[in-house]
Amino acid sequence: MFSQAFNTQCEFPKRKFQRLLVALTVAFAILCTGCESRNPERQNEKFREFTSEIFCQEASSNTVSLHYTLKNPQEYGIEEDTVTFGKFSTDKEAILASGENLKKALEEFSYEALTEENKITYDVLMYCMEMTQEGAEYLLYEEPLGLVSGVQTQLPVVLSEYPLRTEQDVNTYLALLKTTPEYFDSLIEFEQKKADAGLFMADYALDEVMSQCEAFLDMGENNYLISTFVERVKSIGELTEEEKSDYMEKNALMLRTYVMPAYRKLTVALQALKGRGTNEKGLCYLPEGKAYYEYVVRAGTGSERSVEEMKLLTKQQILSDLEAMEGVLGEMTKQEANQNEESQSGGVSMRVQEAVQASAAVSSQFSTDPLVILKDLQVGIEKTFPALPETTYTVKYVPKAMEEHLSPAFYMIPSIDDYKDNVIYVNQAHMGNELTLFTTLAHEGYPGHLYQTVYFAGKNPDPVRNVFSFGGYVEGWATYAEMCSYYLTPLSKQEATLLQKNGSIMLGLYTLADIGIHYDGWSRMDTIAFFSSYGIGDAETIEKVYELIIGSPGNYLRYYIGYLEFLEMKKEWAAQKGEAFSQKEFHEAVLDVGPAPFEIVKKYAGRE
Repeated sequence: MFSQAFNTQCEFPKRKFQRLLVALTVAFAILCTGCESRNPERQNEKFREFTSEIFCQEASSNTVSLHYTLKNPQEYGIEEDTVTFGKFSTDKEAILASGENLKKALEEFSYEALTEENKITYDVLMYCMEMTQEGAEYLLYEEPLGLVSGVQTQLPVVLSEYPLRTEQDVNTYLALLKTTPEYFDSLIEFEQKKADAGLFMADYALDEVMSQCEAFLDMGENNYLISTFVERVKSIGELTEEEKSDYMEKNALMLRTYVMPAYRKLTVALQALKGRGTNEKGLCYLPEGKAYYEYVVRAGTGSERSVEEMKLLTKQQILSDLEAMEGVLGEMTKQEANQNEESQSGGVSMRVQEAVQASAAVSSQFSTDPLVILKDLQVGIEKTFPALPETTYTVKYVPKAMEEHLSPAFYMIPSIDDYKDNVIYVNQAHMGNELTLFTTLAHEGYPGHLYQTVYFAGKNPDPVRNVFSFGGYVEGWATYAEMCSYYLTPLSKQEATLLQKNGSIMLGLYTLADIGIHYDGWSRMDTIAFFSSYGIGDAETIEKVYELIIGSPGNYLRYYIGYLEFLEMKKEWAAQKGEAFSQKEFHEAVLDVGPAPFEIVKKYAGRE
């Protein structure tokens, strides 16, 4: 059952926290002119001025970030000066210096005088400063051309959804397309520096990246950046039909003149680097690669557990899920669970196969209409999840030419001042059956990404909270939501339990493989042997998984360890509350804190 892959939020690829810290040089100067007062009201006022400056600097750092973050940037005092995608940089010293500025700036405030909301923001800022300073040592280890959500696949999607509400938006968008070669030049330079440092990707990963680029180029005049532009321009009322037609021609010209040549230049530059990636295995085979993986996992999951602790937690959860499956299988077959003294792996293998066979026999009535499913999910979660502000959503489908290269589904994060307008993309090539579509829409929609995003936005948080990306919280929550959704299907409780536990186990196995490959140094054959011990013997499929994990270190942990962190918090809440435990109260508590490292979520969730 290797159908489980990455469902995700779609974010424009960026260096997390790095531009933020550069912006803090300016914010620090503003702050230090007036924080000497320890009056609580003044402290909180100055703190919000400080975070507002950070937010404005970061939101306006590139055109895509600005127009996706804010519908009306002028209401935040932001005037757009330069149209740019930004660029890739390796200025370690600037990052470290700016990190020190942030620390000094934060220390100017009286922490105890801050409100709880500001304390959360303070803690998040301090955490980000620490992670950024740690990550500055590994700038060239990053891979913007990742196989799952690299620039080459995400950029067209981001451009296809770029908001066009006014004629000015159209002109800005077309000017942005014109800067694509400059942006790709900085990307090429970055990849060349990686190659010079002995950190370039393996040839098989390079082949996949180039294949993704070529798939985009092969669309030609059928490119969805043409059709989606036409749809958006047609809806702009201030334009005449002639003006709309002119803009459509300009867009096609910009694609031919700037975007397509930038992709071609990238493929040529990458081809020239072929053979420079000497490591075809996990990160631990690179210099300091094991330490870098520890950083990737900590930054990606937001968990303070060590890699070894995560491995142990994963194994414990897999065994717990297997025991639950055994119980259900025993009930369903009216027989005792297998009591043979088999090896652990052999017993697991047999039980997983039994579960898959049982789930394959399930025949239930599922809707195939995404809008009907999302409505059913909204109704289904009413008793155990807090209410949302009113919101709208649209379901779109990944263009067929890109189905092979994009995630099974993704949620487009809306602007913070227009969070009621939401878009979910579904990749039909990955929707094997109706149940997959149902659980995918739970992950992306209710009570997953869309629900969590709109809920937090409805709390009117400090805008700077939207600058940060906490994959463990966000993807962990969506995975938790997906697992909950099995029990909202037409399936019986027994069938739902089998399928949910099986899905959880598979994600756990991928997580162990991720750790095994990048931290313990598994080879391809080691990985094949690992999955074979669980009854999964398709070597060709496992090799594809191996290469996917190589191209996206730590990504499975964001989903699974994030999910387990929520489960562990839920267990603690249930133990503390006893009979008074309420799922709705638990969900409300963790959602109110919002995206953050899990230690911060635990610190503030449930405070009276």
